[in-house]
Amino acid sequence: MPTLKLRFPGGRYHATPWGHHVNEGLIEWPPSPWRLLRALIACGFSSQHWTEIPPIGRQLINKLAGVLPSYRLPDASAAHSRHFMPVGVLAKGREQTTLVFDTWADVGDGEMFIHWPCELTEEEAALLGRLTSALGYLGRSESWVEAELSAENLSNFNAFPHREGGHPGRHFEQVPLMAAIPPEPYAEWQRRQAEAALAAFPLPEGNRKPSAKLLRDRERAVAPFPPDLLSCMTKDTAWWKQQGWSQPPGSQRVLYWRRSDALQVGAPPHPKPPHYSTVTTMLLSLTTPSGNRSALPPTTRTLPLAERVHKQLVGIVAKGGASDCRVLTGKDEHGNPLHNHHEHAHITPLNLAKPKDGDGRIDHILIFAKMGLRDDAQRAIRSLKRTWVKGGVGEFQVAVVGSGDLEMLRQLPEPFKHHIEELLGPPNGCKEWVSATPFVFPRFLKPRGKNAMLGQINAELASRQLPEVVDVRVEPVLTRELRHFVRRRNHGGVPAPVDDGYGLRLMFAEPLSLHDQGPLALGYAAHYGLGLFRACPG
Repeated sequence: MPTLKLRFPGGRYHATPWGHHVNEGLIEWPPSPWRLLRALIACGFSSQHWTEIPPIGRQLINKLAGVLPSYRLPDASAAHSRHFMPVGVLAKGREQTTLVFDTWADVGDGEMFIHWPCELTEEEAALLGRLTSALGYLGRSESWVEAELSAENLSNFNAFPHREGGHPGRHFEQVPLMAAIPPEPYAEWQRRQAEAALAAFPLPEGNRKPSAKLLRDRERAVAPFPPDLLSCMTKDTAWWKQQGWSQPPGSQRVLYWRRSDALQVGAPPHPKPPHYSTVTTMLLSLTTPSGNRSALPPTTRTLPLAERVHKQLVGIVAKGGASDCRVLTGKDEHGNPLHNHHEHAHITPLNLAKPKDGDGRIDHILIFAKMGLRDDAQRAIRSLKRTWVKGGVGEFQVAVVGSGDLEMLRQLPEPFKHHIEELLGPPNGCKEWVSATPFVFPRFLKPRGKNAMLGQINAELASRQLPEVVDVRVEPVLTRELRHFVRRRNHGGVPAPVDDGYGLRLMFAEPLSLHDQGPLALGYAAHYGLGLFRACPG
């Protein structure tokens, strides 16, 4: 498989991408396959004394045109100079000039490797070696080049063709390049075009000879469609423009991947992301662009909002790939749920800004993780600027207003402090806790046994290493108040056996002090705001 090695003695590569003006200051990097093949053909006419392309040359170019090459590009930076060039017109006794940009890739003494994935015969390889050694420039004439066939066995290319469904990662970007249509597809396309063009000028039937005018008309009709790919590649710009083409026949645009730092302007920046100390608690505020509280989502949309925020955060961490942030996903590297007593993130929408009973609108989101929110999780949370959910009006603005531990929340001023004290309970604990959001049983409710109401509640508490309750009561009035809450997840998770929510009162034998346990949330979708309890100090 042939590989070319190119060096640029002047340290520069000058070439403008196809379809762009030189004054746009763009650089074709890497050199397009079409440009490379045309340069090799030109070397054949200038150094091998071709008057037409010989059979071995046709075989060589057709093989190279049938595949797309890969590149190993040297480090390069973009540079330019500006010149006032004369335009050959006098005005007021002075020659007029126009400003022209000359842009190039500064490659220094770097080497470029170009690899075609095709097999050549010895005769074809020998011809390619002669053509390559005769290559004096590539692109514009000031792009001096020294080229040779390389025997290196390369594999680590940093610019290569796009494959359907493939993405090399976030450090790569796509660029369009001009390449040849492979010979066989071009021949089939040319045949169809020629047949369609000649249909308007049919030959006479029988033994009648066609007139000279008809033959000229037929010749003119097929003139825009060269008979083969090599004929396309030897046509100059004036010819194909005269025939009405916007780009050379036989050419096509192809997408290539190259590293996003392949062509830098100045020194490539490498900003260091800020380092955050591990915290367990982050509090986010939720506002509307108008500042109108009535446009905020109602508390009944607690579960959908928490799910939306969770999905956004995982997407930010994953950056288009798979996320390995356990504290947000709740899964290990194999996709299995964590068994760590619910220590991964709980996302709890809250109504904190209104005094006492609140106004039924979500204005804050509490994210708590006993296992700790490290750098990646905190950067994702701080990157979240907007969210939305059905029930609100438009998008909501999101901002971090606090981070640290749970005790940080107790330092908030009123009216926040009142609601936080209810959420976390007094520092010395509380015996009675009542539902703030509906409790949904994770298993079918049975009249007795471990799946009875008391059994399921105590199982939930045990999974969080919390003490058991001595009694559980259903509060009918509270259950009715909470009946409008959304109780079924839309994204992932096993649905609850019964879409039914309860307002409960839990009674402990000793005061329950949460300390570093986080808000008390139990049952189905507890990590998304359901099953939340508030303290009822006696």
